[in-house]
Amino acid sequence: MSLITSSIGQGLLWGILALGLYLTFRILNFPDMTVEGTFPFGAAICVSALVHGVNPLAATILSFFAGMVTGLVTGLLYTKGKIPVLLAGILTMTGVYSVNLRILGKANVGLLNKNTLLNGQLLQKLPINFPTIIVGLIIAIIVIVLLAVFLDTDLGQAFIATGDNEKMAQSLGINTDNMKILGLMLSNGLIGLAGGLLAQNGGYADVNMGIGTMVIGLAAIIIGEVVYGNLSLTARLVAVVIGSIIYRLILLLVLQLGFSTNDFKLISAIILAICMMLPLFEQKFRTRKLLKKGVEKP
Repeated sequence: MSLITSSIGQGLLWGILALGLYLTFRILNFPDMTVEGTFPFGAAICVSALVHGVNPLAATILSFFAGMVTGLVTGLLYTKGKIPVLLAGILTMTGVYSVNLRILGKANVGLLNKNTLLNGQLLQKLPINFPTIIVGLIIAIIVIVLLAVFLDTDLGQAFIATGDNEKMAQSLGINTDNMKILGLMLSNGLIGLAGGLLAQNGGYADVNMGIGTMVIGLAAIIIGEVVYGNLSLTARLVAVVIGSIIYRLILLLVLQLGFSTNDFKLISAIILAICMMLPLFEQKFRTRKLLKKGVEKP
């Protein structure tokens, strides 16, 4: 039971990252490689702040703003520097690696005997892993509500329009470059926040902990879309978080089947590939079914 509750808690926290990735991957419709640098950057900022005695809530908020900084850098390189978004993200990710080493002072820093957002006095009274679930659920709800409210505003609609049809958005007087920068900042802010939360949950920050995070976020998005199909935008945000939980439970099942934790990255890639191919298989199945019905008609 503790393994299941642990997976649910981690799924909620990873769901924050998936929500951030959803803003660029699905709404703005471009890949942002900054993710794998932003995640450990948020973790490094949060852990460093906690080690120096900063309040856990303040340290967690700092991880969000740290993520926004990396998003801003990528956004400026992309829109003002005219560097392709994929390369802009890689450049930022590479540079942030050295920044993380500067912040932490070494490859990894632990949080032994440090106060975190997940080990408060009230939360310590709960059963094992439940503090992670409670905190993850509260933050996921807050993020989803705030994103839903934002996307329903004129600014949010301009942001969505930029991703749907950039030329049409420009013809309506929308500054699409600003929308892209805003999207990258919000996206990476949430990813940095996830990094801070997961660092507190794991008890450490490591400069290499961002490797494979993009695959994890994409898997959560794709699983949520495959499981729930066509939904409203707000419901899709909820589905992304649920997809993250399902993904963690799938990994738990794989672990129970005897696979090594060293295989998790490979398994993650395979799961993502299968999930991305499911709509194609479904379409082929429907086409064959329709053709079969057509042949059977007299």
